[in-house]
Amino acid sequence: MKARWDIFCSVVDNYGDIGVTWRLARQLVVEHACNVRLWVDDLRAFERMCPEIDVHLDEQWQEGVEVRFWPTEWRDTASADVVIAAFACQLPPEYMEAMAASARAPLWMNLDYLSAEEWVVGCHRLPSVKFKGVQKYFFFPGFRPGTGGLLREAGLLEQRQAFQQDAAAQRQFLQALGVFATEGARLISLFAYENAGLGRWLDVLSSDVRPTHLLVPEGRILGDVQRWLGVEGLVAGDVHQRDALTVQVLSFVRQEQYDRLLWCCDFNAVRGEDSFVRAQWAGRPLLWHIYRQDEDIHLDKLDAFLALYTAALSPAASAALIALWQAWNTDGDMAQAWKMLLEHWPEVNQHAQTWCLEQGLQADLATALVQFYESWI
Repeated sequence: MKARWDIFCSVVDNYGDIGVTWRLARQLVVEHACNVRLWVDDLRAFERMCPEIDVHLDEQWQEGVEVRFWPTEWRDTASADVVIAAFACQLPPEYMEAMAASARAPLWMNLDYLSAEEWVVGCHRLPSVKFKGVQKYFFFPGFRPGTGGLLREAGLLEQRQAFQQDAAAQRQFLQALGVFATEGARLISLFAYENAGLGRWLDVLSSDVRPTHLLVPEGRILGDVQRWLGVEGLVAGDVHQRDALTVQVLSFVRQEQYDRLLWCCDFNAVRGEDSFVRAQWAGRPLLWHIYRQDEDIHLDKLDAFLALYTAALSPAASAALIALWQAWNTDGDMAQAWKMLLEHWPEVNQHAQTWCLEQGLQADLATALVQFYESWI
């Protein structure tokens, strides 16, 4: 019989949590023939990336995944063979009792946040707490050997390479989104949290000798874009130009379309976890807006990734990339940092491709989870 998997997702950051778990659920079904129930407590956030979702249904099937609404009032539900609590969310007490009452205890895992910190390797797959005899395990995605790897569907990099080598396919895709960039313009995507440093970056882009077409999917950064433009009520489809910079707002798109948007762009500014990983698979230079945490502990995660990511760069290119990321995440001087990065663009661009291929040599996250389950049983 196929293994039964329950994935619990409590939507905290609008799209990042559900973005990761939705990708994972589909991959487990398609590539590993698992029976998957995805429990989600916010179907309206889910609907943005899967428009077929009916937010009024407690149970439905989408792309081979059984989608369940995670209710406040829990009813009797038998536990699965594998139970994943995504991003340390707390399972319903009634479900935990069902796990303990099972004839065979399930494999219970906390799928943790992505981190490049060295300690992750030592904690990956270690036992955590127990609940009435049911053992919980840590499972860490990561960039280093000895971690759970990154979400990556079979054939993804080959699809991306073929798409990036097909100028007509890219043009057709962008035109379907309403994007008609000037010939030779630098194409940048911007998906970020609110950021006080955005204006300084847009200033330098607008005064550049090379035109830039900035694509901004609907999201939290729109307020800062509006302030810089001096307009109100930006909506999808709006296009504004100031000197060398064209700003265009895009509708929120499905995950597969967002992947292709990243593949089309010369540079991708992303946020959170799901888009961060997808930007790396695009093989293009990127800028990560990490989720802010109390006492700035998120900066430790940022520094750990930068140390790993820039290790193979020349000292000057590494310093330029680090300066840009730190400026973006600490309200620094984005104008000067961007100018420094452009001085090392060929090297940084080639490195993004090399990094992508190197990460692609590791087992993907879904496969690593299945392998852990198979070794556990």
